[in-house]
Amino acid sequence: MPILSCLHSGVAGRQAPLLAASGAGRTAFAQSMDHLIEMQLIERNPGYGHPLRPEFRLTQLGIPAAAIAHKIYGVSKEEDQPLLRRSWTLPILTSLHTPSHFSGIKRTLPAITDRALSQSLKSMEAKSWVCRSVDAAARPPRSIYRAVNTGGVISQLIAPEIRFI
Repeated sequence: MPILSCLHSGVAGRQAPLLAASGAGRTAFAQSMDHLIEMQLIERNPGYGHPLRPEFRLTQLGIPAAAIAHKIYGVSKEEDQPLLRRSWTLPILTSLHTPSHFSGIKRTLPAITDRALSQSLKSMEAKSWVCRSVDAAARPPRSIYRAVNTGGVISQLIAPEIRFI
């Protein structure tokens, strides 16, 4: 996400400026670039520069994704960055655009394990991005999760945009 946000905001698409702007380590940066190319969100700019110092640019699919990433980084604080970089934070927030039960979130994210979902919800709850309440009227009582504060803002930013990507 930081790389996409940087490209959207006009940072030059070469490795050194992107590396400095994103704040990532070299290994993580290289892996992220490979992943973004594989997802077809960025591509090498053909015909630009030396083969060992390529320039990257957003693809047609990457332009709206970069805009979303830039919006998310605009509403989050510096101390929120580690939570945003975790694997399941954004997919979970996307599913929490309306309050949901644990099983409802799990249904929208079939690849997530129960443990990963539970840990992610707990870490977002610790940052006050997710509020957990108990529906005592249900039998058995069930937890209801809703995105609040920064998590709620991010959830509302990305939920309507996800349909277009």
